[in-house]
Amino acid sequence: MTELLFRETPYARDCAARVLAAGPEGVVLDRTVFYAQGGGQPGDVGRLAWAGGTMAVANAVKGPEGTVLHLPAEGADLPAPGTEVTVALDWGRRHRLMRMHTSLHLLCSLIPGAGVTGGQIGVERSRLDFDLAEPPTKEWLSERLTALAAADHAVSERWISDAELEANPSLVRTLSVQPPRGSGRVRLVCIGDPAAPVDLQPCGGTHVARTGEIGPVTVSKLENKGRQNRRVYLMLEG
Repeated sequence: MTELLFRETPYARDCAARVLAAGPEGVVLDRTVFYAQGGGQPGDVGRLAWAGGTMAVANAVKGPEGTVLHLPAEGADLPAPGTEVTVALDWGRRHRLMRMHTSLHLLCSLIPGAGVTGGQIGVERSRLDFDLAEPPTKEWLSERLTALAAADHAVSERWISDAELEANPSLVRTLSVQPPRGSGRVRLVCIGDPAAPVDLQPCGGTHVARTGEIGPVTVSKLENKGRQNRRVYLMLEG
């Protein structure tokens, strides 16, 4: 398995690692700061460097048996198995995705009770789809999202058992993607006071430590995608 350093230290920008395997399908490391694409969040990009070489990483995806595949850019040289490498993120891109992802959790908090039927986190624009007849206005959502971000709520995590999740099905907002079960525990992301959270739901992605890092949020577009499906797009300033 690849040790997922971003899970405990999402602000780590680089790390030392050893190559376990390398081929056209990707480079497997014993540890990484790269988030592997999943749950609507893109995989990280960046670079591997070693004595005598570098490799641009075009994406990171989940590999077999708990590994992360660092996909090489076209024509990139590959490090040999056993090579000690430095793993470096495109931090500006990652941090923006963290801000975006946390903003989508805040958006969920403003539309309680509506299931999330889809979503996508992007660098420039992100979206969530809700099982909803009519969402609030763009202006109302923008004003309240920006206020929630400015309130500088803490963002924390805790783990519960599969059984606890089954006993509290309302924690799951996503209808199209269910949190992974079978490992014995599920990660919850909490925004605000754990005793009275702004938002609390299962999530495996990366988030900012406090909502104050997000900055102003603008809901740029609302789309009708069906009788009970409303798509909400948001953008960040800066």
